[in-house]
Amino acid sequence: MRLLSRIVPAVLALGTFACVSTSDFQQVQSQVAELQEQLASVKRTASSKEEVQGVNQRIAEQTETLLKSNATLVAKVDEIDEHVQNMQGAIEQGGYRNDRLAQQLTQAQHDIETLRAQLAAMQAAPPAAASAGTTAPTAGTAAMSEVTVPAPVTPAADPMQTYQAAYRDYQRGNYDLAIEGFRDFLAANANSELADNASYWIGESLYSQKKYQEAIEQFDSVVNKYPRSDKVPGALLKKGYAYIALGQKAQGIVQLQYVVHEHPKSQEAPLARQKLKALGIDTK
Repeated sequence: MRLLSRIVPAVLALGTFACVSTSDFQQVQSQVAELQEQLASVKRTASSKEEVQGVNQRIAEQTETLLKSNATLVAKVDEIDEHVQNMQGAIEQGGYRNDRLAQQLTQAQHDIETLRAQLAAMQAAPPAAASAGTTAPTAGTAAMSEVTVPAPVTPAADPMQTYQAAYRDYQRGNYDLAIEGFRDFLAANANSELADNASYWIGESLYSQKKYQEAIEQFDSVVNKYPRSDKVPGALLKKGYAYIALGQKAQGIVQLQYVVHEHPKSQEAPLARQKLKALGIDTK
């Protein structure tokens, strides 16, 4: 409007003074053109401001939408992560139960084979020598001589009964009784074919009681005393589990890796790989 107020008087002045010189007219015309250009510039500036404001508003709306979407995505990721952790926990628990069942089955099969071998040996053994007979009294003897009867000898406890009773206690969760029974068996049968098994199940009983340090020491005894035993891979595996339970992750990883590399064909090797993978350790 201010530009128009300047243009109108200039045109009126031009009409009033028709006799002005050509140079004056050209000067006025130049001023009018300049004013028109200024007016167009003002209009363009106003239009640009409106466009910038519109762009800013659209950016603000899109930013708000992105923030909302990001919050939703974070919530979903947290939910998925929690679900994955729960699944991993369930898998580990299932693996541990499967491990115990497999070990118990292997032990039962081994015990059955041992019993069959001992039964076959007993059947092949010759019968015990008969005890001396009693002399019948002679007729006409003035007095009957007294016969001295020796006191019965209490038989020693059957080693297999001791072992089996201890193993049943372990299966029932009576770990203190199982430990006591296996130790009694070892005390009387240190050179038995089942000595390594008894020593191993003492370690399992301690582990089940969460006495991890004592269990580690017992499993060490299995590895050191019976290096060729089929219980060595299981002892190393449970040593690894026990170290991890105590928070000594590095020690536990070493034991598990030893199972994988030194006993790759054992039934404990897949369990060791599974645990190492859960800990983020590559076992190629």
